[in-house]
Amino acid sequence: MKRKVAHSEEERKAFIAKGFKEVGKEENGNYVFWSNKMTDILSKREMEVFELQDKKNVEIAEILGISEKSVLADNDVDAADLHLVLKPEIIEKHEFSGGNVAVIDQEKCISCGKCEELCHFDAIHHNDIYLIDELSCEGCGLCSLACPVEAISEHEVINGNWFVSETKTGPMVHALLGVAEENTGKLVTKVRKTASGIASQEKYDKILADGPPGTGCPVIASLSGVDLAVIVTEPTVSGVHDLERVLKLAKHFRVESKVVINKADLNKNQANRIYNLANESGAEVIAEIPFDDNVLNALKEGKTVIEYNDQAPASKIIKEIYKKIVSSE
Repeated sequence: MKRKVAHSEEERKAFIAKGFKEVGKEENGNYVFWSNKMTDILSKREMEVFELQDKKNVEIAEILGISEKSVLADNDVDAADLHLVLKPEIIEKHEFSGGNVAVIDQEKCISCGKCEELCHFDAIHHNDIYLIDELSCEGCGLCSLACPVEAISEHEVINGNWFVSETKTGPMVHALLGVAEENTGKLVTKVRKTASGIASQEKYDKILADGPPGTGCPVIASLSGVDLAVIVTEPTVSGVHDLERVLKLAKHFRVESKVVINKADLNKNQANRIYNLANESGAEVIAEIPFDDNVLNALKEGKTVIEYNDQAPASKIIKEIYKKIVSSE
């Protein structure tokens, strides 16, 4: 995959002269191109398979849906890990800003203390002069509105980065939130919108997204509007508890759910509870993956379990999971 971005009219003309195909324009005015050669390859399923290096890569591609032309999205921006096994080549890197931080202009400040009095986050302190703690500031804007001399302004803060990459199985959009940064949901939305744009421009059939754990804001941002949620859980007390919440969340957004029990042989009683919860929610348990040392060994080598050992118990079941998902469409 050769996805390029032209940042000016001159670069745009140069890409056109080199035979790149112009496929769209980003919100910031940049022009998006793909090479004509790779566009021709991606238009033929036979050539997609030919581009993969060996049989194992074909199987990996099938699991990830690339045989159906899919874009990958890693929505777990707090602890992104899909890149650890897919080893993407970064094509684009962009800064992400999810909010603002207040700054006091000391030359204008009259030290009236109004901002400190009104701040709900205890982010403003007086020590000879009034200062704002950037880590505590939520960027709500109240202090700047209340300042009688307009000495407080808001500035955009960079919370992380998002990337467009190419992998051996297709294009991938992923991100990395900064340490202790917030607005995860906004960054997830950015990842999803970018993946959707690539899928639309290049006529990909699907977007396969790796979602974050839990039921918080990033999960809501990942789940809303999708066609199918594959919920992977474990037969533990905490696993069953989280599954119940995610099933309710999926039902709220009217998203079809299918359940996979990972390390299913750890606790049979909890596994039975998972079946009961799934039935009550109208979801189907489509597979049980047993505890398999091959998974741990594969991760140690930075590989998928199918790359590591395509005949491992987990590998065989994962391939069956993919077939069940595709057949249910």
